[in-house]
Amino acid sequence: MYYLYAIISKNKNYIYVGISDDYNRRINQHNKGYNKTTRPYRPFEKLTIQKFITRAEAKKREKYLKSGCGKEDLKSLLK
Repeated sequence: MYYLYAIISKNKNYIYVGISDDYNRRINQHNKGYNKTTRPYRPFEKLTIQKFITRAEAKKREKYLKSGCGKEDLKSLLK
């Protein structure tokens, strides 16, 4: 199983989208500052988790959510 996860910074206007086979571990890594890209935006909370059977499916969804329309869809979850 592969999981697409979207996390949102609690302090800044920043949403990160990624893929992992263990989303809890990855989100913890983001919150601990292991990822250079997301370190300045800590702490994070889960915005959405989506489950996929193949990595290719998860990657396709990730590509969409990283697009302008996809980011708008994620922001609509906040309302």
